[in-house]
Amino acid sequence: TMILVSVMYPTGAKFDTDYYLKTHMPLVKDRWGPHGLKSAQVLRGAAKPDGSAPDYQMIALLTFGSLDDFKAAGKAHGREVFADIANFTDAQAVVQINDVLA
Repeated sequence: TMILVSVMYPTGAKFDTDYYLKTHMPLVKDRWGPHGLKSAQVLRGAAKPDGSAPDYQMIALLTFGSLDDFKAAGKAHGREVFADIANFTDAQAVVQINDVLA
């Protein structure tokens, strides 16, 4: 079963979008691609429906072929990928694993 991992960075913390897009996400794709990462999409929070600030300033949506693929990717290169987070934010990301149903 394919899964989608949501990595959500709360609004209000420092966040270097340029570094994230040009360095971190290419690192994620390079290291985790061979371990089952099928796609990686990045979203920037714009607003809530009432126009107020979004809860999350940046969201990465990572699709893997299976939960086992995600675990294998983390085991192989998780330490390197997670260590890079301090280079672009001081936020504590909220991570959620989702089953892809449709």
